[in-house]
Amino acid sequence: KSKHIVNDNVLKAITSATSLTVDFGGGIKTEEDIEKAFDAGAAMVTVGSIAVTNPELFLSWIDKYGAGRLILGADEEDSAEDLLPFLKQYTDKGVRNVLCTEISKDGTLQGPAIELYKEIMAAYPDLHLIASGGVSCNEDIDALETADIPAVVFGKAFYEGKIDIDKLGL
Repeated sequence: KSKHIVNDNVLKAITSATSLTVDFGGGIKTEEDIEKAFDAGAAMVTVGSIAVTNPELFLSWIDKYGAGRLILGADEEDSAEDLLPFLKQYTDKGVRNVLCTEISKDGTLQGPAIELYKEIMAAYPDLHLIASGGVSCNEDIDALETADIPAVVFGKAFYEGKIDIDKLGL
């Protein structure tokens, strides 16, 4: 893993050539990294490990950039027990965008952790929760939508041709 942002040139190429609204994440460790991402055109930045290892720094970024421009990256394994109190310290400060990756399912194509995501939404109904990990097919996406999970990330299933984009109704 990188200790700093490394793909800001790719981000700039995407944002300058398209009208996409881009969330950028990966390697955000310093305020300089956030500035690089925003300067390269990111609308929002996902911050994960810093929110765990240095909550004071993450809170200062909320104050400086606004909670709406930051996505809290929260990795979890199997249980909401530790995750819910972790989220509270940031939802209390206005964070509403959370990318939750169920890491034991990430890349496995074994289906998303719908029960975990439902627990999170029950505790924090105003979250814009982005479910990540385990999505294997369109039916998984439909199940997340049925469970009122606001958003989903999928990768491996798409690259392996298991997701039919035309059937998503985008």
